[in-house]
Amino acid sequence: MYDKSDPRASLAPAGANDMTGQTGLVTEQQEGRFYTAVPQLEDGTGKTWLMRGQNFLISFSQTVSGAVFERSGQVDEYAVLLPKAGAVIEWEGTRETVPGYSIAFVPPGDSRVEMPGGGELVRLFSTQSTDLAEACSNARSYDTPRTHIPAFQPWPEPKDGWKIRSYSLNVPKEDGRFGRIFRCTTLMINVLDPFDGPRDAAKMSPHHHDDFEQGSLALSGEFTHYLRWPWTTDMADWRDDEAIEMASPSMLIIPPPVIHTTRASGAGRNQLVDVFSPPRKDFSQKARWVLNAEDYPMPEDPAEGPV
Repeated sequence: MYDKSDPRASLAPAGANDMTGQTGLVTEQQEGRFYTAVPQLEDGTGKTWLMRGQNFLISFSQTVSGAVFERSGQVDEYAVLLPKAGAVIEWEGTRETVPGYSIAFVPPGDSRVEMPGGGELVRLFSTQSTDLAEACSNARSYDTPRTHIPAFQPWPEPKDGWKIRSYSLNVPKEDGRFGRIFRCTTLMINVLDPFDGPRDAAKMSPHHHDDFEQGSLALSGEFTHYLRWPWTTDMADWRDDEAIEMASPSMLIIPPPVIHTTRASGAGRNQLVDVFSPPRKDFSQKARWVLNAEDYPMPEDPAEGPV
């Protein structure tokens, strides 16, 4: 359900979501308040918080100058989000300086991210990186499988081969386009346009996803996340509505098929980033929505990828 001014109102309507035959769902949201939580890593690089979903995980770091983060034998592609500070990224003997306010994708293999001037560093991985998944603050929350979420399947490799790919986030708004969406083989990341001040309460966007999680990363400001669980035939699945207040930096992972919408509530600049894994097919099918679509092909099988 979207306001007519919301670009997502142009998406094809989802199929009927009859939950009455699907009981026993594991549907608790995952909350990470990095601004109050103890970091999972605190050493010479700074402080790092780790939190996971079913298919993706976040590593949020407040780094010191010269901090280096290495991955040896990385199993699949990962993302580096640089909200303000720049980084130097190395992969298999190649080296690229990436300015702040950028996003980059790093191929599998040996790589390192250096923060010459320190600052915030956000790395996003699939949970195929089992060492990081196990180190997450909420690792045990996924000991019970989410059987209503399909098994992770990566999307096709880049058509011109593996390399470090970086993109500026300085992308002007465009009528009919939703946010600033980038994808790789493992992730889809939407750096949403910021809200200055609270969101208009008359233009909310309650909606649900049938079979994939959404990660909402707050980089600045304050937010209220509204969640409503559907009723199934088993009352054990029922939950009370929740209004979850979170400042920044923080991450909320919203499970399917929970109805959800978020209101920016801070007086200043409120910045959210949405995370999905693997990429979403419905967003990918919209012309000009995925800003790096030319670099990453869609699967040939239209059934692949969340919709």
